[in-house]
Amino acid sequence: MIQDSFGRIHNYLRISLTDNCNLRCFYCMPDEQYAFTPASKLMQPEEIETLARIFVEQGVNKIRLTGGEPLVRKDAQEIIERLGRLGVNLAITTNGVRIDDMLPQMIAAGFSQINISLDTLQPEKFKKITHRDYFDRVRNNIDLLLSNGITPKINVVVMKGLNDDEINDFIAWTKDTPIQVRFIEFMPFSGNRWTSNQVFTLNEILEEARRTYDFSQVPGVPNDTATHFQPAGHKGSFAVISTMSEPFCSTCNRMRLTADGKLKNCLFSKEETDLLTALRNKEDVLPLINATIQRKAKELGGQFTGLFDALDPATIDNRSMITIGG
Repeated sequence: MIQDSFGRIHNYLRISLTDNCNLRCFYCMPDEQYAFTPASKLMQPEEIETLARIFVEQGVNKIRLTGGEPLVRKDAQEIIERLGRLGVNLAITTNGVRIDDMLPQMIAAGFSQINISLDTLQPEKFKKITHRDYFDRVRNNIDLLLSNGITPKINVVVMKGLNDDEINDFIAWTKDTPIQVRFIEFMPFSGNRWTSNQVFTLNEILEEARRTYDFSQVPGVPNDTATHFQPAGHKGSFAVISTMSEPFCSTCNRMRLTADGKLKNCLFSKEETDLLTALRNKEDVLPLINATIQRKAKELGGQFTGLFDALDPATIDNRSMITIGG
């Protein structure tokens, strides 16, 4: 069992496969000409499996693959197959572009949750946000998941002046489609040009939704990061991840392993522990894991509080989002 000094048991591991991506979303990737991590410095498939097994032996029962875009790795299929042997709940967060290429492998490995990042329902705005023209492919791949009996979650980073006017369009999508749309408050990371006045909060999202829809709050699950809502008469639902306005750190059970093998005990932690080098040196990594989680701060990496209005992002010591893995 992996437990921190506040008694939080950590049984959920998020593994980033790469900092590479086939989109160029400005809030995630600091620079269009970003220098990606060389392949030799990334965890290799057998190393990912070895580290994952160590975590599973300590009680981890859920693993989520992230990126960058995890499915752009040439050996993504091998990694998926290796993790499918571990007998745990497997999930992935993807931009959806390569779902059609990899869906048979994910189904065979037993992936139970597939989250698609999609910040707009407007093709031209999609191109503006991502600098790529893949909107139709992503929408078709969401339909492909549904036709295969897989109910995806749609992750929407909401930003004032960019896509806050589409909140009710996303909720309308849930009327006849059994998806869950998850609105995510815009968070500060290195290079993403975050400012507090771009954050569209939980309360503002709900206020906007109430202009059009009747809905009720419904219970979540243990260690949930989202607050869940069910619109009346809808097959699908929506939720809000309120990291900035109403943090949920008290029940956090998550650990993050970056693509270059560094363990982060919080999305906002400035501290990292190099598990990959220790593994390659044939050292015992379990003491490193336990020590890292023991040092976990009470909330938000110890770098700021839920009072974000006066937050200066320059004071936050962290990686860019694409090198963390979300």
